[in-house]
Amino acid sequence: MGRKKAALPGPLSDLDLRLLRVFRAVAEAGGISAAELRLNLANSTISNYIADLEARLDMRLCDRGRAGFSLTEQGRVVYEASNELFSAVDVFRTRVNRSHQRVLGQLHLAFAEHLPGGPDSAMVKALRRFSDLAPDVQVEITTLSSDDVTSAVLDKKADLGVTVLTQTFPELESIRLFDEQMQLYCGEGHPLYGRASIRPQDLQEFRFVESPRLMPGREISPDVCLWNKQAKAHHQEARAALILSGHYLGMLPVHMVRSWGYEHKVQTVLPEQYGYTNTYVAIHRKSYRNSQAVDLFCDCLQADMPVFIR
Repeated sequence: MGRKKAALPGPLSDLDLRLLRVFRAVAEAGGISAAELRLNLANSTISNYIADLEARLDMRLCDRGRAGFSLTEQGRVVYEASNELFSAVDVFRTRVNRSHQRVLGQLHLAFAEHLPGGPDSAMVKALRRFSDLAPDVQVEITTLSSDDVTSAVLDKKADLGVTVLTQTFPELESIRLFDEQMQLYCGEGHPLYGRASIRPQDLQEFRFVESPRLMPGREISPDVCLWNKQAKAHHQEARAALILSGHYLGMLPVHMVRSWGYEHKVQTVLPEQYGYTNTYVAIHRKSYRNSQAVDLFCDCLQADMPVFIR
C-alpha cells in the first residue's frame, strides 16, 4: 500500500495563511456565527473558507450543525499548530520592526468593561498617544468583565489587559495604574433609601445583586455570607439597573455613579463598613507577541495615569 500524500507538500501560500487566520478566529469564538463580527465577514463566506481549508488539508477540522460547534481532534492539532505558526510570524515581524525603528503589527487590548471612558479619560489619552507614536499598528479593543480580561491575557487572546487582579499569576507581569473606590448602594424607592440609621444586621432582610467581590471566597466582609444574593450582574451597567429598580442592594464605583449623574437616585449604605478599593493594573504575559507595541502602550498608560486616579 502506498503512502498517503502529504496535505501540505510545498510552502504555505498567502491564501493558506488567510484560511488559517479565519479558522483560528472561528475556533476562538466558538463557532462561525460568533466569529462574524470579529472577522467582518458573512456567515456563508466564513463557512466557505473553512470548507476550502478542510479541502486543502484533506481533513475535517470541525463539526458544525444543529448540535453546535466543536473542533475535531485534527482540528485541535491544526489550531495549536497555527498558534505556533503565527507566534513565529509575530517574532519575525518584531525583530524586523526593531531594525527599522517602527512599530507594526497588531495589538489586541482587553479592558474591564467601563474603562474606555469619555473624551477626557486617561484611557482615551493613552490611545491617542499610542496612535500618534505607532500609527501603523492595528489596534483591537475588547471590553470584558474583570475576570474575563485576565483569562483573555492568560489564554493569549489579548496582548495586554487592564483589570483588577484577584490573585497573582506567575505567567503575568503587572503594572499598577490606579485605584477605584467601591461603595454599597441602594436605589430610590428601596426601603433603606433615605433612612437615617441603618445597622449591619438590617441588611439581612433585603436582596442583593452579586458582583465579583461578593462571591464566595472573595467577600469584602464576613457579613456578606449572611446576605441574600438573589441576583447576579458582574457588569456595572446591569448591576446599576438592578440597584436603580429599588429592589436590590449592590456595589458600584463611586466615580461611575457621579459620571452617570446618579447621585440623587442612589445612596451609599454603611460606607465605612462595606466600602473598599479596587486596584487596577495593566497585565501582559512575561513572554508575549509584538513586545514593542505592548511596551509602548504600557508607557502611554503610565504617562496619563495620574489624571485617572479616583
